[in-house]
Amino acid sequence: MKHSLDSLPLSNSFASLSGAFYSAVTPTPFEKNAHLIHFNGAAAELLDLHADVQRDPGTIDLLSGKRLIPDSQPLAMLYAGHQFGHLVPQLGDGRAILLGETTNGKGEKWEIQLKGSGLTPYSRDGDGRAVLRSTIREYLCSEAMHGLGIPTTRALCMIGSDDEVYRERVERGAMLTRLAPTHVRFGSFEVFYYRNQFEHIKTLADYVITHHYPELSADPDPYLSLLRTVIERTAQLIAQWQAVAFAHGVMNTDNMSILGLTLDYGPFGFLDAYEPGFICNHSDYRGRYAFDQQANVGLFNLSCLAQAILPLLHEVPGQAAELAKHELAQYAGHFVSHYSGLMRKKLGLATAQSQDQGLIEDLLTLMATDKVDYTILFRQISTFTMTDMEKNPATRDLFIHRETFDRWAQRYSQRLRQENSIDPERHARMQAVNPKYVLRNYMAEIAIRKSEEERDYTEIDRMMSILQDPYGEHPEYEHYAGLPPTWSRQIAVSCSS
Repeated sequence: MKHSLDSLPLSNSFASLSGAFYSAVTPTPFEKNAHLIHFNGAAAELLDLHADVQRDPGTIDLLSGKRLIPDSQPLAMLYAGHQFGHLVPQLGDGRAILLGETTNGKGEKWEIQLKGSGLTPYSRDGDGRAVLRSTIREYLCSEAMHGLGIPTTRALCMIGSDDEVYRERVERGAMLTRLAPTHVRFGSFEVFYYRNQFEHIKTLADYVITHHYPELSADPDPYLSLLRTVIERTAQLIAQWQAVAFAHGVMNTDNMSILGLTLDYGPFGFLDAYEPGFICNHSDYRGRYAFDQQANVGLFNLSCLAQAILPLLHEVPGQAAELAKHELAQYAGHFVSHYSGLMRKKLGLATAQSQDQGLIEDLLTLMATDKVDYTILFRQISTFTMTDMEKNPATRDLFIHRETFDRWAQRYSQRLRQENSIDPERHARMQAVNPKYVLRNYMAEIAIRKSEEERDYTEIDRMMSILQDPYGEHPEYEHYAGLPPTWSRQIAVSCSS
């Protein structure tokens, strides 16, 4: 059954928890010229919304906070977090308000959250607003990640305004409607651990298990099973980031989803030239969240989560810490297993062999040395032929040290022959896992500039068409599959992005 926003069946299971977990708060509507910038039909299908919802004049009011969707129970969630390695004992939704949740015809639950919807008790010194620039970046990237098959929050629409918001400069305010099965994060548990409110940790863990991991409820120790599951999901998520060369940029524990979703898009970046130590966040002065540190930070964040739920691991008296350490020790194996499997697929390898790790690492070393574009290289190598090395000039010419690549290519060809790889079949498999398009920062910047300077939102629509199908050809947008322009090197993104 299809719904309008006014008829959308809405409830709020998180609101059924005590007020210790959130603050009830009402969205603050825009004052000047609220208007629809873009509507994501694919995300609307998740909510079983009518296709013509975007043309309903009431949609802007309902998704800009001017009027509430019937049965909304708006609230801002409380959480803490380790930010850049340092504990901040109270954070919370400072500019996002959860309206409620709906269950679609497939039985999937989706929370609806307005981001940039005004002041909450957790805004601290902020204004509770989001700017057009950051809203466009999250809107595009969350859908880009979904197109790549990576778990993520989704974006339903963007509402723009003429309200002035002050950052490094005066910018226009905007609001994002964000969807996720839950917005509970690692920091949601941490806040109660550091307050010694262990009963709330149990309540929250029970809530998460009941609503999102019901299969764990029958386990002898469901809380240990919860930790174990989140560890594996997080390892898999970060392995997927690494395989597409995505840098999150601000992996604080308050930005880590309890479901293993990519959560909160601020200073992200897809690598252009392959640079293991790439830092996408201009605010990350020490490189804590550099691309090649993401796997390590994932373990640190999971350790913070494990510590927070330690009071629940009491099945074996006095051994809670050892139980948690044992589960955390499995993280590296999960990460390596997932990452190695993804990289084998990117190289078209159908089986696992002992020399594969060296083959993968040596290719990445060559790419780093010659500053080869990551996405272009793997898309190009999807056409690699092992029968005639001279048929691979486009791949070879991506390298400065071509003779060094030739030696690697000989090893690669031998490896493919060992499993009787057939070029056309392998090419099809590889093109299905090596995207032709990713959301490079300059692409988002083009959409932002046109939106800010010309109020032209058509570039957003163009971006969405390729990012939702990043493995397709899209000949009309072929220029987005090439090397980024020189001016893109001047783009700097930070925590305000």
